[in-house]
Amino acid sequence: MKQLIECVPNFSEGRNQAVIEQIAEVIRQSEGVKLLNIDPGKATNRTVMTFVGTPEEVVEAAFRAIQKASEVIDMRQHQGEHPRFGATDVCPLVPVSNISMEETVKYARRLAKRVGEELGVPVYCYEFAAFTPQRRSLADCRAGEYEGLRHKIELPDWKPDFGPSTWDEKVATTGASAIGARNFLIAYNVNLNTTSVRRANSVAFDVREAGRILREGDPVTGKIILDENGEPKRIPGSLKKVRAIGWFIEEYGIAQISMNLTDITVTPLHIAFDEVCEKARQRGLRVTGSELVGLIPLQAMLDAGRYFLQKQQRSAGVADAELIKIAVKSLGLDELAPFNPRERIIEYQLEDESDQKLVSFPLKQFVEETASESAAPGGGSVAALAGALGAALGTMVANLSAHKRGWDQRWEEFSGWAEKGKSYYEKLLKCVDEDTEAFNRVMEAFSLPKNSEQEKAIRKTAIREATLQAMQIPLKVMELACESMEVMRAMAQNGNPNSVSDAGVGALCARTAVRGAYLNVLINAQGLDEKSLADPILEKSRQILAQAETAEKVILKIVEEKLSKS
Repeated sequence: MKQLIECVPNFSEGRNQAVIEQIAEVIRQSEGVKLLNIDPGKATNRTVMTFVGTPEEVVEAAFRAIQKASEVIDMRQHQGEHPRFGATDVCPLVPVSNISMEETVKYARRLAKRVGEELGVPVYCYEFAAFTPQRRSLADCRAGEYEGLRHKIELPDWKPDFGPSTWDEKVATTGASAIGARNFLIAYNVNLNTTSVRRANSVAFDVREAGRILREGDPVTGKIILDENGEPKRIPGSLKKVRAIGWFIEEYGIAQISMNLTDITVTPLHIAFDEVCEKARQRGLRVTGSELVGLIPLQAMLDAGRYFLQKQQRSAGVADAELIKIAVKSLGLDELAPFNPRERIIEYQLEDESDQKLVSFPLKQFVEETASESAAPGGGSVAALAGALGAALGTMVANLSAHKRGWDQRWEEFSGWAEKGKSYYEKLLKCVDEDTEAFNRVMEAFSLPKNSEQEKAIRKTAIREATLQAMQIPLKVMELACESMEVMRAMAQNGNPNSVSDAGVGALCARTAVRGAYLNVLINAQGLDEKSLADPILEKSRQILAQAETAEKVILKIVEEKLSKS
């Protein structure tokens, strides 16, 4: 699974389009990343750019953009309404998919170190990348702004984490940068059936973490109650990591709750929506829909879809497209404008439409491509597809069982099996293309030149490594297909009796996938010059084959016994 991170650098230039474009072009020209958005602000004199890609490539693109900004922005001339202390004022890295915050922190600190050492820019690591609690807050790192930086960097408590700690002409030009790692922030508006900003604000204050100021008597005009330090006391809101305010949108003629969900691992989109619905109801208002500003990670939409299906006591083990459809309709994301998942979900934005994956082929085209003179796709890809179809059948039985009349109390049990089956068929579908890609790498290795002794050695090593990889893919197919048979067995034993034959066919497909992939392990092993390297893989594959054949017999016995009684 490809790791993806987002980078959202803020550059201290929002008026000179030529300067903005120079920085943006550096990002566009960086391999492996996609520039998703450029948002300049004239009043703030600041531009926010958003790009996404794999971690190594994002770090490289970010470094180049920071380098370019240090060349084309002179902080000695900068004025703007937004707090700032450097040409690249802030540069957060955000985990998007298949990467942990801990891993993202390592990339952020690596970028910070390189910027400090190679570009001579003072760098403070903030948020999750901070080395001390004192520096976790961006506001604290940036306190004093550019004008106070000359003295701040020389203070022992505020020596930069990387880069120079003395003021010179270079630092005077670039200022400092805050580089960090944070969770994904979603800008999200919820629509109300009112035009009253005051009522919208009341709901916003109910939910936002900061809540509202505590007053005597009237909650709006009453005297503010102070604490022992003379600060206003507050009634906290119900949602952590949420900022919110009410406003009126003239274009639509409605009031909205405008929210920033600053950490969707704490308060996800669907929880924020439901809480606003409840607080609005308590105040006699109704939520009519919502609006997403910018892009959203795929996982956030899938989580929302599962949440609303579970509230309906329906199985969540359905295709991603169905989960997204449920999320869009439940959240009312298409009330004000059409919501196109291909345009609004980050992972979909990054898909290369020119990259013809086998799994995207129509069924007839896949069969014809398999039948063509080309050696790939071959038995390995077909075995993976057979396994995916088997797991899909098990998933189908689980979904049907979850919705069976009279089995309402068992929906959660079958939803769990459906989600498990879905995870198997999704992974096996990926193996359809991985097997063909592995075969192609073997062919590429064999095509390497072999004129000199050095070239022969390089070619030999490449063939060995590609062949071992080509054995690992069908071995993975064997493991997944064999494991998926637990779903078919459970469904044959306990699932909807009207679909017991489907569980049996699923088991047959899974065993075919295991045996077919086993044949591919064997034929790839023949290409190894050092046979001993294949022994562990061969031994493991034989064990899996035996397990699958036993499981098939058990499942078919259950199926045939049930069918014989019908």
